[in-house]
Amino acid sequence: MHSFKTASDAFHDLYWRIVRDGVDFAGTKALFNVGFYIENPALNNIEDGKVKRNWSIEYAEAEWQWYLVGLPNIKMLGEIYGKIPEIWKRMANDEGYVNSNYGYQWQRNDQLDKVITMLRDNPDTRQAAISIYDGKEINEYEYDTPCTYAVQFTVLNNKLNMSVVMRSNDLWYGFCNDQYQFSKLQLLVAQKAGYDVGTYYHFAHNLHLYDNKLPVMNERQYHI
Repeated sequence: MHSFKTASDAFHDLYWRIVRDGVDFAGTKALFNVGFYIENPALNNIEDGKVKRNWSIEYAEAEWQWYLVGLPNIKMLGEIYGKIPEIWKRMANDEGYVNSNYGYQWQRNDQLDKVITMLRDNPDTRQAAISIYDGKEINEYEYDTPCTYAVQFTVLNNKLNMSVVMRSNDLWYGFCNDQYQFSKLQLLVAQKAGYDVGTYYHFAHNLHLYDNKLPVMNERQYHI
């Protein structure tokens, strides 16, 4: 089982694993059924290294603030960040609503509050889970489909561990921003439920890079 100290360590290792070992799949290089731990979820910055990602913590934090509001309309993100990224415009319906605002999803039916109460009342619970993708409402996924199936929390040795299970995860954009949102969620739940922060386990059925994010293929890069 792979384990990384930080999210940035995970990003750089997985980038080159996909380049070396990924298979061609729908305009991407993809790995299937990839799972790994991040030992320090609070270390969620994606730093440049051999791969120049130029990741923006300002944007990631704006997205987090949008999730905290729980309103799945991209106009709210535009008010917080100052502009609406093109990717969200493509996923929104005519009125600006999206399904992939995870804050909206985990606040539906008071899921988040119920999970915090469960964890606070019973550290041994196996029911502290938040559902995001829901096949029973698949007809509502005309414009965008949530990439995350579920998030589950477990307390071990007074530390709150978290597991995120994804159907599909683009490493370049999706993982870098999603891990920030989920690590912030883990910190929030730990604080409210009264636990220290443990590990973050991330699983993606399909972990990929779009072809335009692949490096020029040469022998040196394949041996990094």
